[in-house]
Amino acid sequence: MSTTATVTAATEETATPASSCCTPDHSCSSSGGGAKAAAEGARTVYDVAGMTCGHCKATLTKEIGALEGVLAVEVDLAAGQVTVTTSGQPDDALIAATVDEAGYEVTGRAA
Repeated sequence: MSTTATVTAATEETATPASSCCTPDHSCSSSGGGAKAAAEGARTVYDVAGMTCGHCKATLTKEIGALEGVLAVEVDLAAGQVTVTTSGQPDDALIAATVDEAGYEVTGRAA
């Protein structure tokens, strides 16, 4: 997906399909597009228990990414962390509830 950044710039006015792996700001969490979102929003890292595979990563990226104000979601399975970039201050309770509903558990903010 190395062409994601190029495609993103060209399709900025296009709505993202519901089944897309892209975040609401049209960047893919696995590409370098996260750096732009980080500069424009608040980045918060959460420790999350129960993530073990690519399905976990895709599920959390989709569910958290669908929340209002979320610009990007990055899931690090090895570290057990999810980084959420938001347009304002994150709603920790809403993010924790969303993670819980998806079958995982926020154990706190990363230090």
